[in-house]
Amino acid sequence: MQQKTALILLVLTGLFLVNFSHAGNKKSTISNGKIESVIKSIQEKQSNADAFLLKKGVVQVARLWRESDGSAEEFQSFCEENYVANPEERKQLFLRFDRHYEVLWGNLLKLQLELNEPNHMDIGELTDVDMMFAAYNPQAHLAEDLFANKIAFVTALNFPELSLDEKNDLGKDWDSLDWAYARIGDVFTSRIPASLLQARSNAATTSDAYISEYNIFMGHVIGKDGKKHFPEDMKLITHWNLRDELKSNYSTENGQYKQEMIYLVMKRIIDQSIPQAVINSPEYDWDIINNTISKKGKNVTSESEPDTRYQQLLNNFLTTKALDEYYPAYPTYVERRFSGNMEIPQEEVERIFIDLVSSEEVKDLAKLIKKQLGRDLRPYDIWYNGFKAQSSLSEAELNEITQEKYTNPKAFEADMPRMLQDLKFSEEQANFLASKIQVDGSRGAGHAWGAEMKAEKARLRTRIGAEGMNYKGYNIAVHEFGHNVEQTITLHDVDYYMLRGVPNTAFTEALAFIFQKRDLELLGLEEKNAAKVHYMALANLWSCYEIMGVSLVDMAVWEWMYANPNATAAELKVAVIDIAKEVWNKYFAEKFGVKDEPILAIYSHMIDNPLYLSAYPIGQLIDFQIEQQIEGKVFADEINRIYSVGRLTPKYWMENAVGKELSTKPLLKASRGALEFLK
Repeated sequence: MQQKTALILLVLTGLFLVNFSHAGNKKSTISNGKIESVIKSIQEKQSNADAFLLKKGVVQVARLWRESDGSAEEFQSFCEENYVANPEERKQLFLRFDRHYEVLWGNLLKLQLELNEPNHMDIGELTDVDMMFAAYNPQAHLAEDLFANKIAFVTALNFPELSLDEKNDLGKDWDSLDWAYARIGDVFTSRIPASLLQARSNAATTSDAYISEYNIFMGHVIGKDGKKHFPEDMKLITHWNLRDELKSNYSTENGQYKQEMIYLVMKRIIDQSIPQAVINSPEYDWDIINNTISKKGKNVTSESEPDTRYQQLLNNFLTTKALDEYYPAYPTYVERRFSGNMEIPQEEVERIFIDLVSSEEVKDLAKLIKKQLGRDLRPYDIWYNGFKAQSSLSEAELNEITQEKYTNPKAFEADMPRMLQDLKFSEEQANFLASKIQVDGSRGAGHAWGAEMKAEKARLRTRIGAEGMNYKGYNIAVHEFGHNVEQTITLHDVDYYMLRGVPNTAFTEALAFIFQKRDLELLGLEEKNAAKVHYMALANLWSCYEIMGVSLVDMAVWEWMYANPNATAAELKVAVIDIAKEVWNKYFAEKFGVKDEPILAIYSHMIDNPLYLSAYPIGQLIDFQIEQQIEGKVFADEINRIYSVGRLTPKYWMENAVGKELSTKPLLKASRGALEFLK
């Protein structure tokens, strides 16, 4: 899982689209006539000015200019005095910006991370005061100051925003400096009141804490036989640990019975019939069938959770929607998230997803899974993991290995150089990369958070129990480790700070998946299998099928909220469940033989990380194409080559990485071959 809280929403989205504020009025005071006059004046004084960039820069500054910034004449004077046409002088100006923004953003992120430590890390009871500091956004007034002292205007004037179409059209002839110019142009595209940014931060932090503390004590859940079937101390965060525990029971004694119990827990979370008292509490036993609770054998009355899950989602929507009017190019969050942040239009993402979930390959794979299970498919079989590379060791045996090896966060941190060398990174680079990653115990499921300046470390936060890191936790930690390696390479090895990172979060998810699949290898337990490449294709296909379905629900829910902005949490709950059932019936019911299932609504990302879910399946498609690219090559060499290019648009990044555009075709083709092989 990638970063989740306020700054990922406001700072670390890759484009910095939602980041700058101003308390003044929203309307520009600069007329079209004045804009034309300024452009003509600069062209007369600087004959070598690029007409295209000059016009875009002046228009952008005019759009952002407010009465409090000065008169129309002061606007003209500012533009004439600060526009830099000479290429070498423009480069030097950029280099100063490149340095100073790293100082600003890097230190502000450091402050935010340290204030959030009680919220993110398992370092004691989380208090109301901790939450207040976590919700504070030190960035909220930054842009207000940068507009006030005109730094923002100098940036926008000389490095204006280019549209996605313009980047993809012009980018074919660009070098890394041109791309860096384009990326600094993404910085100052709007002016948002600080109060709105702070409200957005508050909602994000609150929903993050809500999800991070949403644990189910499965050892206190009673099945229809009146018995408990899970370890007494088993504490599972929703949805991640519930899903992973469900997946682990495909090969255990009484496994399907336990899967059915977990599935019913999930359904009660979705419809909010879950008793409030059992959330994050081991005090009560919960009869999952009758939905009653007891304490020391005596029945206890408990109210259901009062639609809190959907109120958190609604709060995120309302505080995000409040920013819409400040983005004329992307007037809804859906557009900002896809065309702006992801740089893949929502319509294209949806088309890619529907292409895969409707494919004949998925239909045939469902039949194969049914045959392998020897039973009809159940809704939770969206998480079937029978095609994952398996060790001959049981999960209990794997737990013993990981718990002994990683007794605390620092033990995992100390082993990172060895793991990287096993992946063929040189000793020097392995030590460097590991030195830039700090491992902490996580309060929630875990996350990776990259640094924003070279002097700081990326954070790997993962949940580790009192007995050490179990295999599930280790598997997640390796995923987050992949994020951190990407974050470190793309900060330190790119040509310019403004090129740091990847095109969007799907591209860091891709490397996280690539690392995660090698978790057994990194324990020295990988077993050779001639059919491994086929299993990898089918595992990727089934995983994409599941998460694309969830993502289609996520997108449809946001469309519904925009169409019903005054909805209550109760109304939103009904809508989410209806949408989940609709997507299920359209793309899953035929394959599973059951209709009207709500399971696609369980994902916690929907609640605390607006429209992030699409990054996962896009990341899995990228993951598969990269795996094909690096097959037979030195792993570390290819990863360094691919990820050190910097933050191009997805189109050019993929062309550099694998020589092809992002597509479902390679995965579907490989899956067809795998299905034929396994017949």
